[in-house]
Amino acid sequence: QVQLVESGGGSVQAGGSLTLSCAASAEYYCMAWFRQAPGKDREGVALITRDLKTIYGDSLKGRLAISKENAKKILLQMNRLNPEDTAMYYCAADNWSPCTLGSDFENWGQGTQVTVSS
Repeated sequence: QVQLVESGGGSVQAGGSLTLSCAASAEYYCMAWFRQAPGKDREGVALITRDLKTIYGDSLKGRLAISKENAKKILLQMNRLNPEDTAMYYCAADNWSPCTLGSDFENWGQGTQVTVSS
């Protein structure tokens, strides 16, 4: 059974930084981060492919960096966080190629909560 385990969420003050990590039980071509705030639709944050292609969503663009720690683990460095970034952040993975933030990811983690206070 595929497992994706997120970690690194927490509470931070506005202007602060967090690094999220996602560890997968298997290798995937494409791994991504999504987020969902209460009452809002899920939105794509960033993705990275096995060959290190990256795509960023518009909401956090310029304030984050996605990277691969190894073949099964990705990191998401988020900077200059603001209260509007408060959401549950989910890791997703699949083997779609090409891969975009609109791809239909089949594998999802349980999420890690990020709360930004003003």
